[in-house]
Amino acid sequence: EDMPSLKIVMEHISTKEAVEYVKSAPDNVKASITCHHLLYNRNSLLVGGIKPHFYCLPILKRETHREALLGAATSGSNKFFLGTDSAPHPVENKETSCGCAGIYTAHAALELYAEAFESVGALDKLEGFCSFYGADHYGLPRNTGRTITLEKKEWTVPDKYEFGKSVLVPLRAGDVVQWSIVE
Repeated sequence: EDMPSLKIVMEHISTKEAVEYVKSAPDNVKASITCHHLLYNRNSLLVGGIKPHFYCLPILKRETHREALLGAATSGSNKFFLGTDSAPHPVENKETSCGCAGIYTAHAALELYAEAFESVGALDKLEGFCSFYGADHYGLPRNTGRTITLEKKEWTVPDKYEFGKSVLVPLRAGDVVQWSIVE
């Protein structure tokens, strides 16, 4: 309240309480949300044994939190925008007794966001969330002259990507993503 022109971003929110706080906060307070927090809950990390490639910080939470995040992201509110937090770690740093936190999503971030938005019938809100609200908050010009087109076309994510002298395991390794970027 003392500094209304200070731009505040709560990066990578992961709880329904954070959603409610940002909704009720002054207009200078916004939040970013990752695609993995929109698509997965703690069961993805824990059921059937700990899955290190789903370990991230903030950690995946209960389904009620995922649902609140998805509702906020797809609401059309300019208080919420894309924050990929894609974190590439070599496989040996993830699959260890004290693994690194982070999920690698850069290979399919927009496609994964499209899946999340489509799941609640809100594809019409995807462009604002991904392209406008963050730039607007930071006072940056919106991109012009270049567009990205997504199409509903499945593709299988590789099991791994080369990463220096090692490899990294991406989100959805060996599994299908429902959307593709048109070249």
